[in-house]
Amino acid sequence: MTVILTPSVPRFILNTVTIKLFGFIMYIIRSKRITLNGLNIRYFTGGSGEPLLVLHGGNSHAGPWAKNLRELAHKYTVYVPDFPGFGLSQRIEGDYYVPELVNFINAFADAMGLESFYLMGHSIGGAVAASYALQNPQRVKKLILIDSMCMGKEIAVWVRLLTIPGLSKYIGTGVVGLFKAVKWIVDGMFRSIEFILPVSEASLVIGTGAVTLQAQTLVLTKHLSEIVTPTLIVWGNKDRIVPVKHAYAAATIIPVCSLSILGGGHCAYQDRLPEFSRIVSSFLN
Repeated sequence: MTVILTPSVPRFILNTVTIKLFGFIMYIIRSKRITLNGLNIRYFTGGSGEPLLVLHGGNSHAGPWAKNLRELAHKYTVYVPDFPGFGLSQRIEGDYYVPELVNFINAFADAMGLESFYLMGHSIGGAVAASYALQNPQRVKKLILIDSMCMGKEIAVWVRLLTIPGLSKYIGTGVVGLFKAVKWIVDGMFRSIEFILPVSEASLVIGTGAVTLQAQTLVLTKHLSEIVTPTLIVWGNKDRIVPVKHAYAAATIIPVCSLSILGGGHCAYQDRLPEFSRIVSSFLN
């Protein structure tokens, strides 16, 4: 008999545990902390098997990957850090963009003792993953890009509007301030609950570094042919943030590339969880 214990908690609760009993291997996904370059960084890790490093999107953090990790931990040792300034990780002082996040991933992999690993990224995390694979091909065994940014110029109008000079600062500061007030209330009333800000100042800063009012400015299409790592692209056919045509275009440029189009939007890994897990496991195996 198999017993799976999974706490029924809101998505902003961070410690997620999956336990198998009666002769089956125990898998535990835990929230941990590490200091990298003077920054206090939160990350998820657990499972058994070859290492799989997962990079979250620009308006997210490691928490929403909890269900995926429970699936993937059966075959892989998973690592999902909060980028600096996201979730519960400390922010880097000043402005920082994709290159700084690539350096962060390199430092994180070193700290985890990962010489080589599978690398998977969603949205802006996909852009970071692709950039990392271009710069460190010897460390990335296989690459998975999910609804990735920087695969073309087009992006949703509302994302571009947030890059208008001054608008992102004032609107973003107001929205972040509102959520900080909610966090203060929640922390005061429910001390056992950790509330994660759904929008961070870091996400606004990084967004303005990759997008303008006209289009995405950081576009990797000219370099995709240089990716030597076997690559899987997964995309939602109803993605309203970065169009699915970017997936088809990138798949024709990357030399060794598979393409899977799923039903769903920008978060294909959540929208079609069982199908997504099967596709990823099949590709990595």
